[in-house]
Amino acid sequence: MQKALIGSKLRQLRRDHGQTQAEMARRLNISPAYVNLLENNQRSLSVKVLMALAEAYGIEIRELLSDRNAGRLADLRAAVSDPAFGRDRPDLQELRGAVDHAPRLVDLFLQLYRSHRTAVDRIARIGGTGTEPRLLVTSPETAVHDFFRDNRNYFDALETAADNVRGQFIGGADDMYAQLKRYLRLKFDIEVRVEPSQDMPDALRVFDRQAGQVRLSQALDHANRVFQLAHVLALADIPYLLDSMIGQSGIDSDLTAARCRVELANYFAAALLMPYDPFLALAEATGYDVDRLGAAFGTSFEQVSHRLTTLQRDGARGVAFFLIRVDKAGNVTKRVNATPFALAEKGGSCPVWNVHNAFATPGVILPQLVEMPDGSQFFTLSRTVKRPVFSPHLQDNRLAVALGCERGEAHRIGYAQAVNLAAEGPVARIGVSCQLCPRQACSQRAHQPLHMDLPMDGDRRGKTRYES
Repeated sequence: MQKALIGSKLRQLRRDHGQTQAEMARRLNISPAYVNLLENNQRSLSVKVLMALAEAYGIEIRELLSDRNAGRLADLRAAVSDPAFGRDRPDLQELRGAVDHAPRLVDLFLQLYRSHRTAVDRIARIGGTGTEPRLLVTSPETAVHDFFRDNRNYFDALETAADNVRGQFIGGADDMYAQLKRYLRLKFDIEVRVEPSQDMPDALRVFDRQAGQVRLSQALDHANRVFQLAHVLALADIPYLLDSMIGQSGIDSDLTAARCRVELANYFAAALLMPYDPFLALAEATGYDVDRLGAAFGTSFEQVSHRLTTLQRDGARGVAFFLIRVDKAGNVTKRVNATPFALAEKGGSCPVWNVHNAFATPGVILPQLVEMPDGSQFFTLSRTVKRPVFSPHLQDNRLAVALGCERGEAHRIGYAQAVNLAAEGPVARIGVSCQLCPRQACSQRAHQPLHMDLPMDGDRRGKTRYES
């Protein structure tokens, strides 16, 4: 068994049952000293004690071994790198100690920090307009993102459900559209129609449950028509599983629950079209070649990129990727993260990052090594993706997708051969957004930092008008 340190969980379990260490020790038939060592992560959990815990307290073994601390640590590390905390910041060992011994305190701190960031962002946007600010609440997108992040962007129940459906299909990726149409018709009495885009000016797919009909717009290409049918299949075939997962997520608003249902159905669709084991095997064999993966599974560049962020199954993990999608104005329209990369929640992502240069070279993959203000480095690849065209008045509505991982994992990726990972050469020094970036003498700065003053000398002209 993999080395398991569950100190904070064990301590909380004991407190939830109102027990002392001695009382827990008697229940597990071990010594109080051993319980103390386990709670302080000075001993790893043995199989015998693991089984005793599961039997004595009626909890699932998987629940005991699930690890949210990696996500907590990444979030905490990103939070304390905020310039608001100055230069005297806790080191990695101190942060690990907080996560291991005070996880609830860390969660409350992160919740407070997110509220602070939300307030800062809205104050910056409102500026001097006199607009009444909205209540400082977590947006549905943020709540769903955090739910996926807490689960490392991996949901075994959805993988299993997708595999069960896929096992009933005959044929490969080239037959998937016909297979899905037939499955929906025979099992759920749902018919599929493709209609002219002018008849569906405001939607790409409409699922009419009462009529038993799915309407797809002609604006969708083949890969996206298949994906939309797989999404509908999730809504028709596993609604109770989706309800259960949302119920266990802690999401407490109807709007956020609806948003989460969409993303979980999208996850199922991706798992159905790109089954975990063969997809991971081909990804490793091809050096994570996105185009080759798309050709093999009949999926788009963005669908493959998003699926790569979900390969986090225990015992069969791929590279831990993040994904971010931006429009031409720099607004972040999608973000998925299985790494410590501090993604911009909304607009204002850094212009030094070449995800923005992708619009100048449509369809070309741009590799880049980047460094965040805290010194962490990542390898990224960026490329434009096409969006459905509804009319001749909306031709160029491309978006840019950036897929990335920590520098230490980049040697597994074929695209990284374009950069020298071994050398200590120059890297692109980027930030989350100008308002929160502490970098000085940056030629691309567009805003004054909110938490620090940049040097200003009337006798000098710096790289930008914000410092000299």
